[in-house]
Parts: sequence; C-alpha cells; structure tokens
Amino acid sequence: MKKPIHATLLVFCLFVVHANVFAAPTEETALIAKAAERGSRSAQLLLGMAYRDGRDGLPQDDKQAAYWIGQAAAQGHAYAQNQLGEFYAEGKGVKRDLAQAIVWWQKSARQGNEIAELHLGRAYLEGKGIARDYKQADHWLGKSADQGNAEAQFLLGKMYRIGYGVPQDSERGKNLLDRAAAQGNSDAIKLLDFMFEVGRDSLETYEQSGEELRKHAHSGNVEAQYQLGLRYETGAWGVKQDSAKALYWFNEAAKNGHRLAMKSLVHIYEKGLPDVAPDPKLADQWRKSAEALKH
Repeated sequence: MKKPIHATLLVFCLFVVHANVFAAPTEETALIAKAAERGSRSAQLLLGMAYRDGRDGLPQDDKQAAYWIGQAAAQGHAYAQNQLGEFYAEGKGVKRDLAQAIVWWQKSARQGNEIAELHLGRAYLEGKGIARDYKQADHWLGKSADQGNAEAQFLLGKMYRIGYGVPQDSERGKNLLDRAAAQGNSDAIKLLDFMFEVGRDSLETYEQSGEELRKHAHSGNVEAQYQLGLRYETGAWGVKQDSAKALYWFNEAAKNGHRLAMKSLVHIYEKGLPDVAPDPKLADQWRKSAEALKH
C-alpha cells in the first residue's frame, strides 16, 4: 500500500504541480487533512472518500483512499470498516482479498451497519470468502432487512419463499418480497409477478441450479428459458451476469409464448442493460405482444 503523504505537503504539491489539472484543494480539505494527520477518524474517513471520488481538489487515488479509510476503520468507524471491506472485495487500492473483506464487514456489521450486514449475509449465503452457513446468512440478512435494506429483504424473501437453507415459510417470504418490491427492487417485483401469474408449482423450476436450468432451457422448457434469462440478467443464484445471454433466453421464452419474458424484454429495451442499448421500437413491439397474449 502506498505510504501516506504528509497532509500539509500534499495540499501544497497538489496546488503547485497539478494546478492545470485539478482545482486547488479547498480550505476545508486542508483542514480535514490536518485533522486526519492528528488522528481524527471522521477526518480520515472524509479524506479517504475525497481520494476515492477524486473531489474537493484531490486527485482520484484508490491507494490513498484505502489508506485513510483504513486508518478510520482501525479506529472502529463502522462506515469506514464497511468501505474498507468493499475495497478488499473489489481489489480497489489494495490486493483483492475476500477473507479480509469479511473481517472488516464483520466488524462493521457488529456495529449495526446495514450494508455490512447485507454483504456479510450474502457472503454466508454464497460461500464467498467464508464457509457457506445458511444460519448466519439468515441472521445477517435479517438484521439488514429489519433496517429496511431492499436487497437484503429480497434475498431473505427468496430463501423463505422456497425454503432455501431455511425452513420454508411462504408467508414470511412473500412479506419480505413485498417490502423489497415496495422500495422498487426490480428482482423482487419480477419474482412476485412470476409467482402470481404462473403459481407456486412452477417454483420447482426456480429452485433448480444454473446447470439444471441450462439443460432444461436447451431442451425447450419455456419456464426454464425465462428463469435462466432472469438469472443471467441479475447474476443471481450461481449464474454469472451476462446481458447477451439474458437477452437470448428471454427471446427464446418470449417466442414460445411466455408473457413475463415478453415483459422482461420490454423492460430491457426501455431501460437498456450493460452492453444492450435501449430500443423503444422493440420495447413497443414486445409490449403489444404481451398485451395481446394477456387478452
């Protein structure tokens, strides 16, 4: 990790050397830098965030961001601990280390940070950086969900709806999904729409692994094609996010008369996806097809 530059010298150097590239550091930034040097954990976090975003007259510098946020995290700042965990998970300013990310998320989650609780619960659910543990996943996702985190509500809602690693509780699962959907979580909305339109029995398809879904999708199973499209769109449940494959399987399902696949195509072509540009004309075509099928 890059050694920290003395804050006062840093401010002067940035003004002189980078005057034509960056705005001069503000007076507030200089004061924050001095406070960070003196050990203020709040100032250390603010300085790290400024480096992370490249703002307030400072250059974007992931290593300096990781250093100063790390200083605040070491002093017990919950938000900084979560941020440092994200840096380790992404390899941003530090060497990528999922186990180290877990360490910092645990520290932050124990102080009640809802994002750290979400990260930790997801890690236990997926077995990434730590051994898979559904009980711990349930615990930490529940903590985050209780604080209103929509993503945690969605993940926990799926678990309880289909009994994935926890005793099946359809009512609790739907309640969590409803709460996530009410906050605009698109995955929760899609799952609720799916359950309403095709019924609970079809959740057998939803529970299948990515490999099982691919096998059934290639054999022409329309529900598997749709579910595979959803997983490729979101990168959920053991399938890596892939916009092109999501589009392919949604199209396959839609051509076989799957109305929700048509609606997914409407959404994609209205909003776009990574590597998929919006196309209002195609969105309108699939909208009309979905409406015609409904009637």
